[in-house]
Amino acid sequence: MNRELIVRSSSDAVDFALLKDGKLTELHKEEDNNNFSVGDIFLAKIRKPVTGLNAAFVNVGYEKDAFLHYHDLGPQLASMLKFIKQVSMGKLKDYSLKNFPFEKDIDKNGSINDVIKANQSLLVQIVKEPISTKGPRISSELSIAGRYLVMVPFSDRVSVSQKIASNEEKDRLKRLVKSIKPKGFGVIIRTVAEGKKVAELDKDLENLLNKWSAMCSKLQRAKTPSKVLVELNRASSILRDVFNDSFTGIFVDDETLFDQIKDYVIEIAPEKESIVKLHNATVPIFEKFGIERQIKTSFGRTATMSKGAYLIIEHTEALHVVDVNSGNRSNKAKNQEDTALEVNLLAATEIARQLRLRDMGGIIVIDFIDMGKPQHRKKLFEHLRNEMKDDRAKHKILPPSKFGLVQITRQRVRPEMNIKTTEVDPNQQGVEVEAPIVLIDKINVDLERLLKGPAKDNKSITLNIHPFIAAYVTKGFPSIRTKWFLEHKRWIKIQPRDAYTYLEYRFKNKDGKTIY
Repeated sequence: MNRELIVRSSSDAVDFALLKDGKLTELHKEEDNNNFSVGDIFLAKIRKPVTGLNAAFVNVGYEKDAFLHYHDLGPQLASMLKFIKQVSMGKLKDYSLKNFPFEKDIDKNGSINDVIKANQSLLVQIVKEPISTKGPRISSELSIAGRYLVMVPFSDRVSVSQKIASNEEKDRLKRLVKSIKPKGFGVIIRTVAEGKKVAELDKDLENLLNKWSAMCSKLQRAKTPSKVLVELNRASSILRDVFNDSFTGIFVDDETLFDQIKDYVIEIAPEKESIVKLHNATVPIFEKFGIERQIKTSFGRTATMSKGAYLIIEHTEALHVVDVNSGNRSNKAKNQEDTALEVNLLAATEIARQLRLRDMGGIIVIDFIDMGKPQHRKKLFEHLRNEMKDDRAKHKILPPSKFGLVQITRQRVRPEMNIKTTEVDPNQQGVEVEAPIVLIDKINVDLERLLKGPAKDNKSITLNIHPFIAAYVTKGFPSIRTKWFLEHKRWIKIQPRDAYTYLEYRFKNKDGKTIY
């Protein structure tokens, strides 16, 4: 399996595309004006506690106040407030917490008014970026993420990722981390720490402690609100979270970014230095790797799959709805139940990809094709869970309901990736049509349906199409028409039609009758 990261830089943003065997699975954009990224830590000021919500609105410098719920304060809030006060006043120079006396944990069912007051300074971390009309969601239970470990100040707990299956490995990692963990800091052991030696874990922990010390040293001079710890840039954070031994290539089209990424890879996996490559060809990097085409075909209301099946994806204020359609699918399945299972399994794979690609969050309801057999419903559920196991966002999948619906909740921490895929029709001003880049894909699907459907016995098939498109499918060697012949063993005649619009086409038989 090939895993590649493609990085495209422009004047105001950087785009990151994650490919799995050439197929686009994740797409991220880092904009220069994004000052409130997940993981950033701010010295903020409490604006006002709200008893009815058991929460407080906090000024972090955004146009709308951030929201801080009581349950996100963290049990050691009193210790943190005492620490911030002493550091800000210059009374505490040792940031290690080993000699810092902790206060009693706050009541987990307490009231916001009992623990914080208006105009109080507090360290908070962005856990959800501003979305739509809402300000950031924040927490004062801080965590600083590294490659293998996540460090939690004002805690002593050591926990291990649930994705590590072996109990023996969990015990080994816990034992190692407890032997190197400094007092006053909790540690969460990440999935990528599996099989790592104590020296690698210790180095990662040392880097996190250095970050903590650097952040604390800013507090004495920091004004409220101000950012005191910046999360890694998106390129480094993506590498930190997804990079593993299966990565086969990282391609970058900007020299400065190339140097940054190469330095980071040398730091975390020096043996993989050679996979980082600078792309300086005349063909744009996203076109070189077929990403532009995949973006056009993957976003929008309809997402096509192989052999004519497709998804309809609708968005409402509260949830996302996905409808699975088989289209005019023709296959070798013996009956309707087998066809439904085949399409549903195909759809589950595509839905798992779409959730990551669009970064869809909240509640997702999927209407799969009805299946009568319980074993088929169970197989679909297990397949969907397996396809989503690589999804880094927290999620929960419920088994199919008696109506055949599958419900998913998926963590949303950033605005959903939304890309416009329609373009202005050159023939009709003010009218938008599907992107022309997907036209050949649609013709391919329709041709396959035609050659396996009721018209498969037609000896002669002619494709009537706009002259520009006709030239495109017949040029070069092998041309698109030649590829059709090699795949289907049928020669398709091409008839240019001046009267057609760019995206219009018809399949006709030898008598000139439209058959598709």
